[in-house]
Amino acid sequence: MNSPNSAFFYHLYPLGCFGAPHANDGAPCSRLRRIEPWLDHIRDLGADTLLLGPVFQSETHGYDTTNYFTPDSRLGTGDDLAWAVEQAHARGIRVVFDAVFNHVGRSFWAFQDVVKNRQNSRFAPWFFCDFTRQSPPGDPFDYTAWRGHYELVKLNTDHPDVRNHLLHAAGEWISRYGIDGLRLDAADCLDLGFQRALAEHCRTLRPGFYLLGEVIHGDYARWVDQGGLDAVTNYILHKGLWSSHNDANYFELAHTCRKQFTPGSSAYRWYTFADNHDVTRIRSRLRDPAHLYPLHILLFTLPGTPSVYYGSEYGLEGAKRKGRDDWPLRPALTPESLRDAAKEPDLARAIQTLARLRREHPALALGEFTEMRVTHTQYGFKREHAGETALVCVNAAHEQTEFVLQGDIQGMWRDVLNGGAPHTARNGRLAVPLPPCWGSILIRQ
Repeated sequence: MNSPNSAFFYHLYPLGCFGAPHANDGAPCSRLRRIEPWLDHIRDLGADTLLLGPVFQSETHGYDTTNYFTPDSRLGTGDDLAWAVEQAHARGIRVVFDAVFNHVGRSFWAFQDVVKNRQNSRFAPWFFCDFTRQSPPGDPFDYTAWRGHYELVKLNTDHPDVRNHLLHAAGEWISRYGIDGLRLDAADCLDLGFQRALAEHCRTLRPGFYLLGEVIHGDYARWVDQGGLDAVTNYILHKGLWSSHNDANYFELAHTCRKQFTPGSSAYRWYTFADNHDVTRIRSRLRDPAHLYPLHILLFTLPGTPSVYYGSEYGLEGAKRKGRDDWPLRPALTPESLRDAAKEPDLARAIQTLARLRREHPALALGEFTEMRVTHTQYGFKREHAGETALVCVNAAHEQTEFVLQGDIQGMWRDVLNGGAPHTARNGRLAVPLPPCWGSILIRQ
């Protein structure tokens, strides 16, 4: 994938979207064949990259893998999966698979061999086992699990056999399905050496192969600079996007942007999002649904690679529950049912416009970031790239506001977000009329 920060991702969670049973009973069903209308919808929305949630054999939610080489029987066969990728590519949509390489489900074949043979199993070194005590689930040995969730068994990716097994799986996905990239689940728990080996292996097979890491906390740049990844998930910006609206405090967002978007920073390539399969839907998170509009203007114009989670383009609601029950965030939908039940029918049209403007004006996707002005409910910044300059202003207030910017902004500007309205800066001062809960994108003429 060239210039990944100029892409627009659409995130689909197939086990939920296509109505698969929550527990895998092994009954085969080619639900992946239901993806075709979604691909048309994704293309029409303006997205060019599909992040496809877990598709390989698992026990329940897809992140408790039992086989890296067989598609989940609830979704279909290898031929169904190859067809789905082919259909995406035919529409100009790249495909990124969700790779769950940090842990496996308890039914994973190698772990079951350890359950049967204990320390005599040749697969015991694949995991972090302690044969001196029992595990909470009642095994005669203990083991390391992902964040204490014993249904997710931590893999030892330093072990050469484990590493080879996972690299072979990634290679199979590239050669058989022709995918364009991987999202590494729980990348912040994966060994950096393994990530570098994976990056080298995948890019040898397919130059330009894209690697995105799920990282919640920490020094994000470390996974890019030392782990060979192209990007990481920008959870810090995600939090700033919603809380700065809920608290009427764009100063919080501005602080995050100043810290992240320094010249030359890898943050310009990070993956930005309003919600995903693990967090409360953005319409449920925001106290005022009108703030969906300035928030999405920011999502598509701040540095990073924007993503929309299926359903949220129409204001779908869904709150994360306590514990591990995230199924309310992952409902069964069709594009038609989604449109019929739309809470925010105008939001999808706004996203289409923002995606188009981002394609037409490289400064919005690739430009250097400079803050221009911030108040509690207005925020303005500049993006510059290859001779093009864009000014972006948003207004979270429910009243129209004249937002005055000052600086190196002389000349004529055209508001491409609002019908191409012309504006002139005089003596380094530009007064921008901002509609309620909306914004302005001005391109220097």
